[in-house]
Amino acid sequence: MVNQKAIRLTSKRKICIVGNNPYKAGPGVGAAGIETRESDVMTGQRERMKVLGAGIFSLILVLGVARFAYTPLLPLMRAQAGLGIAEGAWLAAVNYAGYLSGALIASLISDLVLKDRLYRIGMLVGVASTVMMGLTTDPLLWALSRYVAGLSSAAGMLLGTGLILNWLIRHHQRSELGIHFSGLGLGIAGCATAVMLMTPQLDWREQWFVFTALAGLLLIPALGWLPPPDTSSVTKTGQKLEDSPPGKLFMRIFMAAYFCAGIGFVISTTFIVAIVDAMPDLAGKGTLVFLVVGLAGAPSCIVWDLIARRTGEINALIIAALLQIVGILLPVWPGGLVCAFAGALLFGGTFVGMVSLVLTVAGRYYPTKPAKMMGKMSLAYGAAQITGPAITGWLAARLGSYASGLYMAAGVMVVGTLLLVLLQRIGKREARRARDALLPAGC
Repeated sequence: MVNQKAIRLTSKRKICIVGNNPYKAGPGVGAAGIETRESDVMTGQRERMKVLGAGIFSLILVLGVARFAYTPLLPLMRAQAGLGIAEGAWLAAVNYAGYLSGALIASLISDLVLKDRLYRIGMLVGVASTVMMGLTTDPLLWALSRYVAGLSSAAGMLLGTGLILNWLIRHHQRSELGIHFSGLGLGIAGCATAVMLMTPQLDWREQWFVFTALAGLLLIPALGWLPPPDTSSVTKTGQKLEDSPPGKLFMRIFMAAYFCAGIGFVISTTFIVAIVDAMPDLAGKGTLVFLVVGLAGAPSCIVWDLIARRTGEINALIIAALLQIVGILLPVWPGGLVCAFAGALLFGGTFVGMVSLVLTVAGRYYPTKPAKMMGKMSLAYGAAQITGPAITGWLAARLGSYASGLYMAAGVMVVGTLLLVLLQRIGKREARRARDALLPAGC
């Protein structure tokens, strides 16, 4: 049987390369082999897009709907449901406590089958938490809803992402998560658009019910398109999967930097609508600004994958962090809607990419169980998402505005950027040591 290693098609004829020797494919074995190879490639690409599609829809469900529909609905709930300014911040903090709990669970689990089962339960919980928001005005039940929504977010963000990265690695696909994480930006943009369209006709409660129906539809591909996990220790072609964990110092600095990124992320995404709406010349424009954040976020993670191929992941993270600092501050600088939109573009164009890059790096260290290190990294991110809204709520209660939280977020992001620069140096040092360890003695 012919062993074909590559195929090149031209406009005039089919060329099959066996080893390094091309020959023209005839009607015999060569042509049949080419057709088989082409069919395998197309089937593999269809499977890849289906798996990535499951990830996109799962993130739209648990992050866009279950988690971030709350952001554009926050001003409406304050106006119509009697939600106070401090209570709004505390509900956000409870949501992130749920995410942190889920991250802790993900960091402790190694069994792929159990991860798959919890991922699917998390999708169902995301739908339940959404309908729960519209069924009550009890702050305690709202808090319970936000907590379980946080758990479902961790199921999609960590368990689902880990399962997808594991599938990509096993099938020798490029282990990049940019396409997958576009679901986060699409979810934010979709929810912001939905709230803008629904607000003239529907009250806050009815909008939660519409989001519940949407979550039910998203559930179908999120569950149906992700195949059961392969629990073998080898890839599809028989190559052994081996973990290569980083050094302890690298891990600590990486987690500290990701904590800072979590502060920058959570304050902007949670309060940007309320902050912009509270500005006299921008009243009512908050949801539009949030829409720009989502629209910028959807393609940005793919762009950051391309940047990382040229610069390396850590350098790409440093660039993204610097741009994000400017994006966080622009909405509260003089300049009106132009500055608010520019800030939304910069922030949306960086935060999803940073999450994607960090979790990709984490997953590559542990290809056999990507969600394990992702979960550990997200413990830092989740801790930031509890403390950030809580401190912002405390500041807002005393200063009368959430805007002070943006200045705090920008300051923390400066610290995070410096940590990334340090991380880059540590990574180079560890790589040099590993390279020297492979050299024969005396070299």
